Order: sequence, then C-alpha cells, then structure tokens
Amino acid sequence: MSFLDHLEELRWVLVRSTVAILIGGCVAYYFSDFIFDTVIFGPKDGNFITYRFFCNLATQYDLDKSFCITELPFELQNRTMEGQFSMLIWTSITCGFVIAFPYILWQLWLFVSPALYDKEKKNIKLFIFIASILFFLGVAFGYFVLTPLSINFLANLTVSHHVKNAIDMDSYIGLVKSTSLATGLVFELPIVIYFLSKLGIVTPKFLADYRKYSYVIILIIAAIVTPPDVISQMIVTIPLVILYEASIFISRFVTKKEALKTT
Repeated sequence: MSFLDHLEELRWVLVRSTVAILIGGCVAYYFSDFIFDTVIFGPKDGNFITYRFFCNLATQYDLDKSFCITELPFELQNRTMEGQFSMLIWTSITCGFVIAFPYILWQLWLFVSPALYDKEKKNIKLFIFIASILFFLGVAFGYFVLTPLSINFLANLTVSHHVKNAIDMDSYIGLVKSTSLATGLVFELPIVIYFLSKLGIVTPKFLADYRKYSYVIILIIAAIVTPPDVISQMIVTIPLVILYEASIFISRFVTKKEALKTT
C-alpha cells in the first residue's frame, strides 16, 4: 500500500478502537455505582484487603503496624459544579479502555501484520493473550498494591498538625487511575522488549549492563511507598524485578533467533 493508504488504515484502526472504548465506557457507566463505591473508593477504606493483609503480616512477624487502621485521615471533596459529572464520564472512559484493551491489541496487530512473516502471523492469539494477561496483572498489581500503599503514605504525611487533609476528588481518583493504568502499561515491558529486540534497537547486553541502575530505582520506589520493613518492600520489588529479568531473557532469545536467520 501507499503511504496514504497506510494512514487510511491507521485511521480506521483508531476509529474502531475508539468505538470499542466507548462501548466499554457505556458498560462501565451502567455499573458506575459499583465502580465508584467499591472499586475506586475501596482503598480509602481502612478495611481494604491490602491494609488487612499488611496488618496481619505485621502482627504475625512483629513489624511496623502502620496499616492496622480503621480509617484514613482525610476526606474527599468536590469543589466545582461539573466536577462529579466530569469525573463520572472520564472514569467510565478509562474503564472502557481497560475493558477494550484486548480488542485494541488485536486492531494494532492487524495493522502491523502485513509487515510480518506468515509464521509470525500465526502467533496472533498467543500475542493477544499474553499481552492482555500482562496488562490485567499490571492493573491488578497497581490497584491492590501500589495504590493503597501510596494512598496510605500520602494521607499520613503531614508537614504540620495545623494542616488538615481535605483532598479534591479528582486528585484522589486521578491517583487511583494513573497508578493502575501506568502499572498495567509497565507490565507490557516484555512485549515492548520483544519488538525492540526484533528491530535491533535493544540488546540483552544493554539491559544487563543497566540492571543495577534499574534495581536501584525499583528499590527506591518500594522504599517510598511501603512501611519501613523488608517484607513489605520485597512484596513490591519482587514482581518488578521478575518483569525486568523476563525482559532480558526475551531479548536474549529474540537476538539469538534473529542471528540464526542471518547465518
């Protein structure tokens, strides 16, 4: 196809993906009461599953008990007339993106598939399955681990007892959405590394050389969002380390495979 034909095909990929997101958003809108009361505002409740898990862990091993709480020291507020309506719409769209993610991957695959070999095209189902699982695992990890840890840390951080926390609703919901979605996309790292390695942009040597810097960044993040005990930090650190090591393994596998093709 010509360049303009490719642009036309990309335009329809974006159109179909947008329609899928809107349909998913309509589904989310229908279940908005459950999404807001149970899902989004769940980490605000002191009885949230993550807080109870860390509290039981701290009690069992005599660690920091900062997660043994009944309620978090802040309240949510809406300060604009259209605030709640706007948040309802954008939250529904965000949920629609999560719901439609496998379909979006399928559309992207159809767009790039003409440039792939027939053998590679046969792996479409495996690609969509693995990429979707990684994304949903990332969203779950961000929601059940990073989000409540971040909320608990920020809610209890005070510069003075004179300052009371009355958090804007969009700030709180923005933290929940951005953390969950960002972690979901971060968990796509092995997929991204696969394609970058296939194009020769990333090598296993590069990833291995920068391993120690990556570990330091991961440990710093874990130390910030978790209580000051090793077990809690490891719960956050281990999945991210496994993800990075899996990316190195994938890059090494792809690089060797590409080298065999050229010999």
